[in-house]
Amino acid sequence: MGKAITTTRAQESTNAIERMYITMRHLFNRGFYKPNGVSGEALKNALLQLRPEIYGSVGEEKAELNGLIYVLERLPEGIEQCTFINLTSDEGYGISHINPIIPPKRRRNCYRIDDEQMNIEITRGRSDIYDILTHLTFLFIESEKICNRILIPETEKTIRDWAKLENAVNKEELTQEEREIALIHTANILGRSFEEILEVYKKFSTKTNPERFLKVIYWLGKLALQEEISGEKRAITFSALLRERLGHHIHGEIWANNIKSIIVKNNLQHRPIHIISANMHSVMNSLFAKAALTSEFSDADSLDIFEALSSDGNAELRKKVTELAEINGMISIDDTSGTNIDVQIFDTAKIKVNNCSYEFSTKEIDKKPVIFVMDYAFGEQAYETIDELLKPYITKKNNGSLINVDSVSIMGKAGILEGGKGDLMIPSAHIFEGTADNYPFKNELCAKDFEGYGLEVFEGTMVTVLGTSLQNKDILKFFHKSTWNVIGLEMEGVHYQKAIQSASKIRKSISEDVKVRYAYYASDNPLETGSTLASGGLGTTGVKPTYLITDKILKQIFNS
Repeated sequence: MGKAITTTRAQESTNAIERMYITMRHLFNRGFYKPNGVSGEALKNALLQLRPEIYGSVGEEKAELNGLIYVLERLPEGIEQCTFINLTSDEGYGISHINPIIPPKRRRNCYRIDDEQMNIEITRGRSDIYDILTHLTFLFIESEKICNRILIPETEKTIRDWAKLENAVNKEELTQEEREIALIHTANILGRSFEEILEVYKKFSTKTNPERFLKVIYWLGKLALQEEISGEKRAITFSALLRERLGHHIHGEIWANNIKSIIVKNNLQHRPIHIISANMHSVMNSLFAKAALTSEFSDADSLDIFEALSSDGNAELRKKVTELAEINGMISIDDTSGTNIDVQIFDTAKIKVNNCSYEFSTKEIDKKPVIFVMDYAFGEQAYETIDELLKPYITKKNNGSLINVDSVSIMGKAGILEGGKGDLMIPSAHIFEGTADNYPFKNELCAKDFEGYGLEVFEGTMVTVLGTSLQNKDILKFFHKSTWNVIGLEMEGVHYQKAIQSASKIRKSISEDVKVRYAYYASDNPLETGSTLASGGLGTTGVKPTYLITDKILKQIFNS
């Protein structure tokens, strides 16, 4: 008899991720599933085996509060009250009287059809579905925990704490004393301290819905309780149109054709075009903020100006910068395709003297760069959008004209495996999680470009993951310490590179010598407890690396 072979935690976790994705794809093809059915239990068991860092104590008896905040910021308000959740394509709900609900941290249109049903529009591909189903699975696990703690075994009765919470939720308004008493009962239900509950209560509270946290916990428990006692099952469904359309680049093609029509209309297609995937403010601010705000910040450092512009209360300053940018050739294109990717086009030939922070290496109009900034894509959507954008532009008048793409630059947030929030990662290759697919490339940016700015800089391989909400320490430690030399993880790199390589090396729709730039700044360190995405945003920590990367990209463009 040979020795028994034991698997490592990294191998078990990899297997759990694989099972989750296979299950999700099967459920999508099938068209529906019930969270407490066989398929739903398979998803929950895989997630509990994986125990992703972002979901903290999901595998323990006590409730996971930071994970709950993270998930509900990415799902529509009121979803915890819905027995039926329907994932749909863009099926025209926008023309109905129903107002869309847009989650604060994930731009997607959601519609509360009635008291029991929430429809969520999927226009960004499979990554969007994986993201939503993973978050919903977490919610179902947490709701079951509540049910198990409030239901008295072998009866249909509930504990006293639940009755008190129910009374509090049903009151129109709570006094401070009533609120604190309700929170004490909630703390007992969730297995958490009153101090922890109070802190999370404040994070959930809004002006229009101050008792949101109490209501969320109540509805999570109520639906699980209802299912346990009456057998009334919750259900997730996928519309027939969504299943038919997914994977056909429908939204990406509409998006790309609209943009290319505007490029051709402005006669910019023959000029050197530089695509930058970034946010909708850093390039505009880097170009025009100093000139636009000379009276407000006459002696200020650029970083002080950028920090002021990122502050919520400075809408007037941002308006001044936008107005100057528009006078100097900026074209803003708000998305109408459903991709949720807005675009800015900067025609640098229209920039007036002393209105820009950068100088051109050429004075010839035909050689002056056109800077094309697109908002962040989401996962596989990166391939769909860039692949369509780099195809020849076909109209009734021509059989297909090429756009003169000189470079593609990707700036993004990523999880770092060594270092902390705000530090930089410069990839030399991307590898695709769960496969042997790897994409080495020549990066025009290097670590030396960013030395001497007070930030740690790491150069190496980046792993493109199927979903950031599925990562755990064991897999990440393996990637980091093995010969893969992984420095960080993100969701789009492979998908961008796949589209760039096919357009430049195979289809020849853009130059084979297209320049590629990738640089990421750390939004979190999933290997450090308390530093995951669920621990909160970057705040002003992200301002310095964002504008440093933007500056390096723009300097290379203007000096090319």
